[in-house]
Amino acid sequence: MSERFTEHLRDLAEPDWSEAATHRFTRELMDGTLAPDIMARYLVQDHRFVDRFLMLIGAAMATSDRFESRLRLARFAGLVAGEENTYFERAFEALGVSAERRASEPDSAATAGFKALMRDAAEHRSYAAALSVLAVAEWLYLDWASRAPTPLPDGFVHREWITLHDNPGFRDFVAFLRIELDRVGPQERALCETLFRRAVALERAFFDAAYDAPRPA
Repeated sequence: MSERFTEHLRDLAEPDWSEAATHRFTRELMDGTLAPDIMARYLVQDHRFVDRFLMLIGAAMATSDRFESRLRLARFAGLVAGEENTYFERAFEALGVSAERRASEPDSAATAGFKALMRDAAEHRSYAAALSVLAVAEWLYLDWASRAPTPLPDGFVHREWITLHDNPGFRDFVAFLRIELDRVGPQERALCETLFRRAVALERAFFDAAYDAPRPA
């Protein structure tokens, strides 16, 4: 049996994929030793993606060739806008992150790069292009979260960030993204390879950036 297209894409993105999936950040997150200031810095930056991420899901919905796929994407958008966004608000309160800090802290280079990548993928007006970035954002997170040992950390800030990215519904959604990208991606192979590799490199850089103190705007 020939290799799945998504496996080909993941292989192309090595070593960045494995470096991100086993990053110091994810290891410390999963064993509960991640310093609060590092988690706060990470979440401030990660929350910056919610708006652009919802736009990318919308682009995938608009360009999908199947009604059933649009329904699946719409349900996931509701989860991001609801349960996941609520987690951010609760985590910011627990970590003492003020609304002023969330607004004033400058984007890291990785955050700016991700915003640009999501915009670029959406502007291609291609289902395969949108899936190439969405698949990285969700599949790579499932990869690291599924490695979490038991028991999970006691604090909800760490524990729920793991369980948001490793639960039956999330695993099913990642499987759906991969099946869809396997189906439509080979017709736009070069574009998918470029976007996928950019996304994986940025994921690794984003974890690195959590350990860097922000520079003044």
